[in-house]
Amino acid sequence: MEKVMLEHLTIETFKQKVFNFEKNKEWKFEGDKPCLIDFYADWCQPCKMVAPILEQLAEEYNGKINIYEVNTEEQRELAGMFGVQSIPSLLFVPKEGQPQMAMGALPKDTFEKAIADVLKVEK
Repeated sequence: MEKVMLEHLTIETFKQKVFNFEKNKEWKFEGDKPCLIDFYADWCQPCKMVAPILEQLAEEYNGKINIYEVNTEEQRELAGMFGVQSIPSLLFVPKEGQPQMAMGALPKDTFEKAIADVLKVEK
């Protein structure tokens, strides 16, 4: 089975796919489907535990949600914008309503529950 590669967001792609903070003061989601954004760093051990779970989720929810990654070392401005202090931090972004942040290496069933509760998406 082909491994799903998660898309890495930069400031530019973030503005197109998630939130154009230059145009909008209030939160306005730009994406076409709910998304989950993983704020991580290469040196972070718990982040390495979360990565394969996110790849599985990307396969299982393929076409229903988008899963993105933000490297906090390379994208300090994005990390700062969401006040990311500890990693991994995971931002659940529904199509409607405010995004919600979760912190730490979550187990898969917690992700599934948050995807159902916050993103309103079932498998």
